Amino acid sequence: MTTTIRRYIETDTGHRVPNHKSKCKHMHGHRYRFEAEIEGDVVTQRGVSDEGMLMDFSDISHLLTVHIHDVIDHAFVVYEGDEAAKAACKLMGDDHRTVVVSFIPTAENLARWAFETLEPHIKTTYGNQLRLVAMHCRETPKSVASWRI
Repeated sequence: MTTTIRRYIETDTGHRVPNHKSKCKHMHGHRYRFEAEIEGDVVTQRGVSDEGMLMDFSDISHLLTVHIHDVIDHAFVVYEGDEAAKAACKLMGDDHRTVVVSFIPTAENLARWAFETLEPHIKTTYGNQLRLVAMHCRETPKSVASWRI
């Protein structure tokens, strides 16, 4: 048997899907929710802060904030091959938060990016085995993409 926990952060982030057949080809934004799903063993060591937990939720929040939220919140994520979007962002000046990525910034690709970004920071503590098993990226209330191992 194993236990899983989930913790999420939300960002306000712009993007566009340049080759999309419909309105997603336009510059727009979403209130994204990035939800980390962690699996492992409950800490059984008596008297430690994380006793009875896989990992403290506040520790997960901190990692999500530093490695995901603070990178793309109130930023525009643009595919490196999208010359028009890069040019538009450049017009905004150096104060504009533009994050250039090597992939089309769909929910599916952002879920994978967030997983690969966060995964190295999920560490086993107190001898329990932990691993990030999935990252869920909610783009709209009805649309969620997941990347899992």
